[in-house]
Amino acid sequence: MWPTLTCFTVLCLLGAGFLEAEVTQTPRHLVQGKGLDVEMYCVPEKGHIFVFWYQQILAKELKFLISFQNDQVLDDKEMPKKRFSADCLSNSPCSLKIQATEPQDSAMYFCASSDCTVRNIG
Repeated sequence: MWPTLTCFTVLCLLGAGFLEAEVTQTPRHLVQGKGLDVEMYCVPEKGHIFVFWYQQILAKELKFLISFQNDQVLDDKEMPKKRFSADCLSNSPCSLKIQATEPQDSAMYFCASSDCTVRNIG
């Protein structure tokens, strides 16, 4: 008889303290069962008005998901909107939510903030 295998989605989050970063991301590590919902939070550096969420699947490139200026979405074309959502409300931590986690959601999720951003020209 084979042991029962349970599928888990592993979400690793970059926490504060790396290179004196002022961005705080919680939880730092998270293991979630398949089909469950998860929510991650990001407190940007004081004075920063731009917030970015990224996903990095093991052995793959960093993938941009969404960006905000204050509480307005700037770009979310790359975010899978069927199960992923994000918000960045004034005076609250920004959040990234995944509904009904799937094995392909296993990744590192990064939050970054900035006081300026580069806009595409052309």
